[in-house]
Amino acid sequence: MMPGAMRSTDIVKIKPEKRIYRCLSCGTTENMGRRKYCTADCRQRLRLKLDGRMGLVQALNTRFATFYFSEAMIMMDLLPYGTREIFSFFYPRSPGRKPAEDFGDMANLLGTIWWDEKRRTNRRHLAAERVLNEAKRNVNGMDAVKPAVLSVFNVKKQCLVQLKIDKSDLWSPALQQIIKDAYRREAKASHPDLGGDADVFRRVNDAYEDLLQWSENPVMSRRRGFPDKWFYDGESNRWIQPINL
Repeated sequence: MMPGAMRSTDIVKIKPEKRIYRCLSCGTTENMGRRKYCTADCRQRLRLKLDGRMGLVQALNTRFATFYFSEAMIMMDLLPYGTREIFSFFYPRSPGRKPAEDFGDMANLLGTIWWDEKRRTNRRHLAAERVLNEAKRNVNGMDAVKPAVLSVFNVKKQCLVQLKIDKSDLWSPALQQIIKDAYRREAKASHPDLGGDADVFRRVNDAYEDLLQWSENPVMSRRRGFPDKWFYDGESNRWIQPINL
């Protein structure tokens, strides 16, 4: 062996870092498991805030927009009709406040700029130009706002919940075995003869049959959106929550 050559016993296996799931509405990591949102109410509060400021993206003649955030910033990328320029708005997060609240403050600030210019010039397009001048241009590419068409599993979520199967397992070539193993585990815990609940056992059995049938002929649907950003579509004039792949 040459001096300094690595031996097989010198190889150190590096354990991959565990993914940290953050709520896509408030950013918390507590008790998230593999969920996208900490609660349905938290998701709804952000949706209501985005919908409540819909007039801003309409006033800016928006074709596509995305909203997302980090621990330090909230961000909105925007593509108006008739241009290929991306306008990005950045607003600092306030300690102890939710992203929805900071978005409301940013939208109010930009709305005030729009109305001040509208009153001064009586021209809506000039008011929109004034607001867009507050944005950074083309720091992000077209992919930041123009969503890909993604294939998502058309499967009953309750079946996965009942059998405690993660959605990522649906990609596994051993899916049917995963379903069977999950069924044995949950059926054993809920079987009435073993002290379990009859209603729970029935739901486990129904979930097993439905999911096993789906695995034999998987059905997919196609949706536009992002897995980690809220997406605004000017054609439908609505915000779309991140797609659950």
